[in-house]
Amino acid sequence: MCGIAGQVLRGGVVEESALASMSSRLTHRGPEDTGFYISSSGSGSFGIAHTRLAIIDIAGGHQPIFDAEKRYAIVCNGEIYNFPELRAELEAQGHRFSCESDSEVALQAYAAWGRDSFRRLNGMFAFALYDHQQRELWLVRDRLGIKPLYYAVLPDRVLFGSELKALLPQMPNVDLNQSALAQYFQNQHSSGEDAIVRGIRRVMPGEALRIDADLKIERHRYWSALDVKPRQISESAAREEWETLIDQVMREHVRSDVPYGLFLSGGVDSAVLLALLSQRQSTPIRTYSIGYADVQMKDELDEAGMIAQRFGAQHTPIRMTRQQVFRRLPRVVWSADDLMRDYACLPTLALAEAASKDLKVIFSGEGGDEAFAGYGRYRPDWSERLYKSLRFPGSGGFRVRGELESGWTQKLFVPELQPYLAAHRAPMIAAWGSTPRDWSALQRRQYTDLVTNLPDDLLVKSDRMLMSWSVEGRVPFVDHRVVEFGLSLPDSLKVSRGAGKVFIKKWAEKYIPKDHLWQPKRGFHVPVREWLNGEFLHGLAERLPKSEAIRRWCQPQAVRELLSGDTAVRSREIWSLMQFAIWHRLFIEHPDQRPGAEEDPLAWL
Repeated sequence: MCGIAGQVLRGGVVEESALASMSSRLTHRGPEDTGFYISSSGSGSFGIAHTRLAIIDIAGGHQPIFDAEKRYAIVCNGEIYNFPELRAELEAQGHRFSCESDSEVALQAYAAWGRDSFRRLNGMFAFALYDHQQRELWLVRDRLGIKPLYYAVLPDRVLFGSELKALLPQMPNVDLNQSALAQYFQNQHSSGEDAIVRGIRRVMPGEALRIDADLKIERHRYWSALDVKPRQISESAAREEWETLIDQVMREHVRSDVPYGLFLSGGVDSAVLLALLSQRQSTPIRTYSIGYADVQMKDELDEAGMIAQRFGAQHTPIRMTRQQVFRRLPRVVWSADDLMRDYACLPTLALAEAASKDLKVIFSGEGGDEAFAGYGRYRPDWSERLYKSLRFPGSGGFRVRGELESGWTQKLFVPELQPYLAAHRAPMIAAWGSTPRDWSALQRRQYTDLVTNLPDDLLVKSDRMLMSWSVEGRVPFVDHRVVEFGLSLPDSLKVSRGAGKVFIKKWAEKYIPKDHLWQPKRGFHVPVREWLNGEFLHGLAERLPKSEAIRRWCQPQAVRELLSGDTAVRSREIWSLMQFAIWHRLFIEHPDQRPGAEEDPLAWL
């Protein structure tokens, strides 16, 4: 797991100091090594940079990596899980390798098969590959968007990097994208190509960009979940196929030259992963779980502890107070990089901090609900579906309401932002409308989440919170083969009237107690509503209205009204504004500041 950055400059020479500046903002992603490479000619210059967290080939594997003829150079973030198989095939064809790194396989594969090589890579990756002969750079992102990759097109150059932090100091202007800002407030995150900063874009999941010396960009889609075909298959046949598939996926995912562990919740997906990991390691798996010390809401520590004990894990439970959680908010916002609001980032960051003392690789269960239809929102009754489809057309009644209460949305924000707030459903409508006609409504709901909430919320959380503490996160349920399998299954194998993820739960009964598998889904909750009161709220009421971000985008009187009265029912609106104000301070007003592990959030408004 690493960080990458670089530039393509037309009519000049990329300066190493610029690459050093960009990579210095990614050292949390790769604290162990740094490398640069610049290639220049009369027509322009290409520069690439890398910060390394060594997981495979610890002694070797310095990047950039070159082929023997020095035609190609690559910097890669992530893991190519099927590198041994591809390496053997490439060596049989005569390709010579310089190290044992999995990243070199991506380079040699491109040398052998060109852009067709991208679809042969199994893994999570974002890489930049430079071709001296063609004078072109490829930016390639994995199929589901597990690894991040951003770019910006300026008049004389193209910038790219693993995080916004690397690009912002190189941007001539830093203005907010109003559509992305509105989506943050109403969807918790922005989706699609345009990022929160105007002019910065995402390389989309399953996409490769070809950039030449004249800054011409060609987009190539090498994978899409839209190509998945629904099928009729019996439960017994599906189980047999699944056994073979998940065995292969896990065999690839545990490839590592360093030890690994697991974030263990009280749910199904992490329990299944613990069962599978325990089959592949003779020593106890290190597991980490989190709960809260001063709340009425029940946490999942007891259930997680029970599952850990069942599989003989070396378990670390963590219980945090409100103050410990809140004081991690500035670091959460800095770590997330993109503007997104997910309360679960707070415990995830704390878990990453704890795990970083022991390990460099952590497994987690993201993606299981999207692949196998675990969420309750995937199985509404007919009356709810009909009403929402008529009241909010375009997405089959799915994801129709904004996160903030409509009355507050109209009062809180300046008129300039209102049209964008009203259009916040655009990514969901576009995703729903792109689905094949022979897909069921359930498959359309799964797909809509697979291309919005999964890459732009859950995978941002799992990548950025762990990388903030230089820990690599692995998410087997987001393997494209698992997603293809789950999405293709008949609805009847995935959902019943009272439960989702039925196929996985039935299959997992041989490993995990039924009462654990079939308990109601609770999710990774954080008791913000219980905690948002008292002295902290008084301080917030004093400072938040003075924030530069709030004064620019909100109505002052409405903000003061929001922070008075019954704030428990307004916690989502309050938290959204607070997090936006902190993000604006860190990325727009003072982009060189970096919060410590624990800081007073009020000091960062």
